[in-house]
Amino acid sequence: MTRISIPAAPRPEDDLRTVVQTRTREWHFHIYFLLQSPTETAAALALRDAVLRLRRDGAFVAVPLHRVNEYPIGPHPAGSYEIHLAARDALPSNSKNARRFYANNLSSILIHPLTSEQRRDHETRNGWLGTPWPIYLDSLPTKSDEAPLQYPELRLGWSTAPEEEISLDERRRRGAEVEALLARDPEAAPAPVDS
Repeated sequence: MTRISIPAAPRPEDDLRTVVQTRTREWHFHIYFLLQSPTETAAALALRDAVLRLRRDGAFVAVPLHRVNEYPIGPHPAGSYEIHLAARDALPSNSKNARRFYANNLSSILIHPLTSEQRRDHETRNGWLGTPWPIYLDSLPTKSDEAPLQYPELRLGWSTAPEEEISLDERRRRGAEVEALLARDPEAAPAPVDS
C-alpha cells in the first residue's frame, strides 16, 4: 500500500509587527490595449484621463506615468501604461473605472504590488481584470535591496516618513475600538481570544 503524506498547511501570519512591516504599501496597475484597435486605444486613454481628473479633484492619489507605451516595453507585450497607487488609495474604492473598462471588454489590466521582488510581483503576486496576457519576465530583477521608490515627493507608500506611520500601539487601540463596536453585531465574527 502506498502511503501519501500531506504537508501541513502553513500557518497564517498573525504577528502585528511582522504584518505591518511586510504589508503591501504600493500597487501598479498596467492597462493593456491593442494598438491596432482604435476603439481599445481610445477607451484605455479615456480611462487614464478619468483617473487624472479624479486625482486633480481629490478623489485619491494615483499617478499615471506620463508615457503611454506605443509598443511592447519591458515585460509588457502590448500598448500599455502604468498607474501607481499607494495602498491606502488602491482598492476597492478606486476600481470602479477599472471594472467599467473591463466590463466593456476592452482589454486587460494587470495589478501587482510594488516590492523589492519585482519579478515575483509580476509573476505570482498579480491579479488581472480581463484576460491575462503573457508577460516577459526575463527583463525584471529577481531581488533588489529595497522596493523602488516612486514619487517620493508624495510621501506615500514606501516613501512615508517614519513619524507619519501609525504606531503599533495606535493600531492596537484602533483594533480594540473596532472589536468593541462589532461586539454588538451578530453578523460580525469576533477575533479569537488569545490564551
